[in-house]
Amino acid sequence: MTSKIGKELIRLGGHDIEIREKLSAEGKLAGGYHPEMERIHKTNAKRLREIISDIGYPTISKVGVKASDAAWLIIQHSIGEPEFMKACYKMMVENSHDITKKNKAYLYDRIQVFQSRPQKYGTQLMTDGIPYPVEDKENLNSERKKANLPSLSEKEINQIPDPENIPEIDNRDEDYTVWRRKVGWI
Repeated sequence: MTSKIGKELIRLGGHDIEIREKLSAEGKLAGGYHPEMERIHKTNAKRLREIISDIGYPTISKVGVKASDAAWLIIQHSIGEPEFMKACYKMMVENSHDITKKNKAYLYDRIQVFQSRPQKYGTQLMTDGIPYPVEDKENLNSERKKANLPSLSEKEINQIPDPENIPEIDNRDEDYTVWRRKVGWI
């Protein structure tokens, strides 16, 4: 049975996905952070902070799997709030036994990429579908297995570029770098 808070989290996460799909279908998600998406992400993060203040991190035992996953989606999309994302990651680590493992892996990688650091699990992809650089290609599938993520083929792993070959990592993408600086990632 899902609690009132659980139902609210599911609704908030669903609204995020619904608007994202609508804007994507209209071709409005290319070219930066869309203001409507940013507004939804900030509103959802604000509400999630209130929920966390009331009940702590929304773990599976507190709100159910779907609602805990929806809370993670809200965190994952709160890209304009680096300190919130980092604080939530710490809470996920503290509650590792009571969350979906792959969610923690995705959030770790997302934070790393926004900070211009290689990721651990290879969950964050470039526009061509190839993962951003990783910390350790040789042990990538071992790390993915620990997080309940599917293995990548040797070919896929070999396609992963080194950090110096990614504009977002080494600051060659000026607009992205300006945005990350503005919101506090760098």
